[in-house]
Amino acid sequence: MTIEVGIYTFGEVRGEGVSAAERIRDLMEEIELADQVGLDVFGVGEHHRADFAVSAPTVVLGAAAARTERIRLTSAVTVLSSADPVRVFQEFATVDLLSGGRAEIMAGRGSFIESFPLFGFDLEDYDELFAEKLQLLLKLRGSERVTWSGEFRAPLDDQPVYPRPIQEPLPVWVAVGGNAASAIRAGVLGLPMALAIIGGQPHRFVPFADLHRQAALEMDKPAPALSINSHSYIADSSQQAADEYFPSYAAMMNAIGRERGWAPIRRPDYDALRSLRGALVVGSPDEVVEKILFQHELFGHQRFLAQISVGTLPHAQVMRAIELLGTQVAPQVRAEVARREAEAA
Repeated sequence: MTIEVGIYTFGEVRGEGVSAAERIRDLMEEIELADQVGLDVFGVGEHHRADFAVSAPTVVLGAAAARTERIRLTSAVTVLSSADPVRVFQEFATVDLLSGGRAEIMAGRGSFIESFPLFGFDLEDYDELFAEKLQLLLKLRGSERVTWSGEFRAPLDDQPVYPRPIQEPLPVWVAVGGNAASAIRAGVLGLPMALAIIGGQPHRFVPFADLHRQAALEMDKPAPALSINSHSYIADSSQQAADEYFPSYAAMMNAIGRERGWAPIRRPDYDALRSLRGALVVGSPDEVVEKILFQHELFGHQRFLAQISVGTLPHAQVMRAIELLGTQVAPQVRAEVARREAEAA
């Protein structure tokens, strides 16, 4: 099995005067292009803030299902802690039917917390909510009729849940941002893990991948798949990529950083993150290929997802980066990973 290469986005509303309607139109064009240039996966995040246009990823993915042919369609992420797992399963099963079996769920606890008061949940139950709802979601995908009881939701007594998806089972990934307990939980359940690396040095995240695999092994489960998700940008030259991505990337990270008490991102910090051992996958096609392959040596992952559209990055630049990722980067990465795997066999 070679590596999958794809994209995820949070649907940021870019710049002054950009409407949510315009951003959604641009997003549909991005998904269509990703499909046309041969990328494997497109993920759409869930947020409940003015600076993001997507609070209902399944609606966007359902529209994308009708406008694409082969690309897999996933959330990135579904904030399962503040959602109803029954409704989540039904909605993604519907996307699966619309897409001919291409839907996936990427479930997470949520980095932003707006959905908790919005839907009436207590942040003090942050982890317990996710653990319980993930168990219910897995039960729903495993059986047409469900009997279940828990602390945070009304019980189900031999309740049938429809529609059923084409895929059996419907893929469920667990999104992890650097929490050891979350990596272990995904492994114990035998679920694939999406590991977000948005800062620092990727090699420091290797222990999370090791914990994930070891937990699955101890439960006598096959080694589950791993996805590395990173901020990424590709342009025709290294300098062009660096210069075009920095303003929007820094604006977004610094806006979020002011809310969370992070130090501001300066150009020297950004350039350090662009180095081979840094977290940003930004450069020319050849540089991005080198970076993804370097990380593959660290993680041995089965999927790489690039978050290209950040902040105020213009739509035309996003589209060009998607084109380069699909036509130049992905084929080289797939071929080299396949060569290495064949050599090691």
